[in-house]
Amino acid sequence: MELGDYRYDTQLLLEGTDLNEDMLSDYILSHFDGDCLLIVGDDTLIKIHFHTNEPWLVLSYCATLGEIFDIVIEDMFRQAAGKKG
Repeated sequence: MELGDYRYDTQLLLEGTDLNEDMLSDYILSHFDGDCLLIVGDDTLIKIHFHTNEPWLVLSYCATLGEIFDIVIEDMFRQAAGKKG
């Protein structure tokens, strides 16, 4: 398995009002270094998936837009090495 440049698979749900998938995507891609961005949802609930080396920046930004929950941050480098946790 070949690893990319980004260590953390960052996933979360964002609940708020007047959320916009395109606005979120544009902001994340222009302000945070990463790849494999996937944003799906509607104007009140959005699922975000993003590979980055600085997941805390994405979480901080999303927390300004609403409530974040079901947060999962997985270290893909450790997974590739067969390590748990």
